[in-house]
Amino acid sequence: MEPNFQNGDYLIVDEISYRLRQPERGEVVVFKFPLNPSQKFIKRIIGLPGETVEIKGGKITVYKDGKAQILAEKYIPVSFFTAGDVDVRLGSEEYFVMGDNRDFSYDSRKFGKVSANEIIGRVVLRAWPFVSFSEIKIPSY
Repeated sequence: MEPNFQNGDYLIVDEISYRLRQPERGEVVVFKFPLNPSQKFIKRIIGLPGETVEIKGGKITVYKDGKAQILAEKYIPVSFFTAGDVDVRLGSEEYFVMGDNRDFSYDSRKFGKVSANEIIGRVVLRAWPFVSFSEIKIPSY
């Protein structure tokens, strides 16, 4: 998840909120890896249930109810390129997740959709290193 998260960061994960509401686009979540549930991954939610996610020419477009939205991802450097040709329709309990380090991220472009029941919680705070202490906010698109 570089450049926004580094190895060794100590993150506080809220495991309660998703019992009361659905995950939102842009939230950073921890989830059980779909191909090996004993592993935990951290990624950003890009596509929500019922949407279609298209990646083409480095741009991510999300379609819902006949409306298209190209995501303006201000949380990743302009120099990062989102590779791949993807066209995925999400079911009622499915999410499309991606890492912020697009060139090196193993994410939904490779392993597919993440089910709602695989999501453990959302990252709310970076507690360590202390000089990087910060609240993890949801970006606006």
